[in-house]
Amino acid sequence: MQENRLFEYAVIRVVPRVEREEFLNVGVILWCSAEKFLQVRISLDETRLKLLCAKLDMDELRAYVRSFERICQGGPGAGPIGKLPPVERFRWLTATRSTIVQCSRVHPGLSPDACQMLDRLYAQLVLPEH
Repeated sequence: MQENRLFEYAVIRVVPRVEREEFLNVGVILWCSAEKFLQVRISLDETRLKLLCAKLDMDELRAYVRSFERICQGGPGAGPIGKLPPVERFRWLTATRSTIVQCSRVHPGLSPDACQMLDRLYAQLVLPEH
């Protein structure tokens, strides 16, 4: 049996109008130091987002999400933040901000497999219930 490892995660939210404080969960970002694992799962359900804000600029939102994913992945195509070590990218991405794409506060947990935990959190916190 694999040993549980500490991980941290945050829920990624789309907040179309910050002043209304309404949001839709669209993804999860997870960092596990022991596995050197930093990944994000994001999906934009345009129908649900348009119900929240009919005037939402989906092209702009997709650009924000792509930059979020690039920074998470790191490397030369991710700009100066993408060159930072993974834990620093995680901290930068999950920092409090007042933009259309925001993160919840960071939550800790234990799991033997960070990738499986990311999939589980994504299913629980982002995907619509059926």
